[in-house]
Amino acid sequence: MKEDNATPASIQRESRFLAHVRRRWLLTAALALSDILLINVAFVLAYWVRYGLQFLWAIDPAYMVPYTVFIPFALVLTTLLLLLYRRDGLYQLRQNVSWFDEVIAIINGTSTGIVLMVVLVFISRPSFYSRLIFFYAFFIIVVLLSLSRLVKALVLRSMRRKGIGVARAIIVGAGEVGRAVMRTIVAQPELGYQILGFVDDDPEKGTTDIGRFKALGSLDRLYVLIQDRAVDEVIITLPWQYYRKILAIIGQCQREKVRVRIVPDLFQMTLGQMSVTTIAGIPLIGTKPASAGGFSRLAKRGVDILLSLLILGLVSPLMILTAIAVKLDSEGPILYRQQRVGKGGRLFQLFKFRSMAVDADSRRGELCDLNEADGPVFKIRDDPRCTPVGRILRRFSLDEFPQFINVLKGDMSVIGPRPALPEEVEQYKPWHRRRLEVAPGITGLWQVSGRSDLPFDEMVLLDVYYAEQWSPDLDFKILMRTIPAVVFGGGAY
Repeated sequence: MKEDNATPASIQRESRFLAHVRRRWLLTAALALSDILLINVAFVLAYWVRYGLQFLWAIDPAYMVPYTVFIPFALVLTTLLLLLYRRDGLYQLRQNVSWFDEVIAIINGTSTGIVLMVVLVFISRPSFYSRLIFFYAFFIIVVLLSLSRLVKALVLRSMRRKGIGVARAIIVGAGEVGRAVMRTIVAQPELGYQILGFVDDDPEKGTTDIGRFKALGSLDRLYVLIQDRAVDEVIITLPWQYYRKILAIIGQCQREKVRVRIVPDLFQMTLGQMSVTTIAGIPLIGTKPASAGGFSRLAKRGVDILLSLLILGLVSPLMILTAIAVKLDSEGPILYRQQRVGKGGRLFQLFKFRSMAVDADSRRGELCDLNEADGPVFKIRDDPRCTPVGRILRRFSLDEFPQFINVLKGDMSVIGPRPALPEEVEQYKPWHRRRLEVAPGITGLWQVSGRSDLPFDEMVLLDVYYAEQWSPDLDFKILMRTIPAVVFGGGAY
């Protein structure tokens, strides 16, 4: 029975919570059942590869056995893998886990299970028919379960785009810590948050949108917003000197049965420099060394050089054809050179295949009214200055291949923030300049998250997130996401 003083908003939140619990239970059950099915399908395929195709090693006909002999071992392996997957958190449906993380967990759990099975078989059945079948089963299980997790990720993404299964949240505070939360949510949509906006007592911050995040006014409006917009969660990012306001907000949210999360300010310490551990449930917050230390920077530079040489070698025939097409399409040089701002504000000459008419820069002033981008960026979807060949080059990012020369020169990295124009940097707010702390890149979070379709502030949030959270793992994820972004050309103009 619901309390008599329950508000329509709290009833709506409770209804969404119960629906969320049901969805999580059904999804967990569906994942477990699909894993059981796929593991056994994989074992059947492994039997076929071993005894049907006789891949890698032929079998004497005298040693051919029916699949029924392997059924008990398949059932034991299935049980063992389910327990290992559960141990690795594959059925916890954590929102901060990406598909790549799940694939790694599948590989770890499957390899452990297969090794245990081989040892078990060796001890109990020294003359086992064929242990090679487990080798095949490992690879097939990893492929099938990885594909199933990809389907799950796509389904969840589709549901969240429709507002299903997301937490409706308001951020309290739009300072550096608040923006850290915003850029994390932009960079990791799998977290499942729908940010309705933010409130801040600073008149300038409380009335100026930051990308997709809407300014909803001062803190005094929070109670009304919770009631009117059926908020599920409030994320507090205020400095600790405002502890009285923080306590008041917590009490207000508890009365309305709204979840509260507090992001520790810690004297404006960069969240990317914090590490959180626990001792018997007691949280310990400490500092960690900068991710891009001397060795890490050297490793990243080495990877940039190797990738650039490899890609330039592979696409050199395509670059020759592109150069010929640009030359035949319109008058002017094949390469376009433009001054850009690199790491630390250093200027450099960026190279691209020319995709516009020669007088494109001089005509920019007369096209200001057509600018479709916000902030200091200038972008037009159907830019009249583009040449016919140039439109094709931009659509598939072919005009950017010469930038690998910039990478070899050390002006850019393969992965990093979008290289900015000097006149854009002159209009930056102080927090925008943090994107200049790392070298600009040919691709980056901004490209795989929407490219030109992103609001400027949102692009900067992604760039600062990358600067704070850089790691080889993050670079690998961005590279893998760049391929479909280039092929489908979303936001490329």
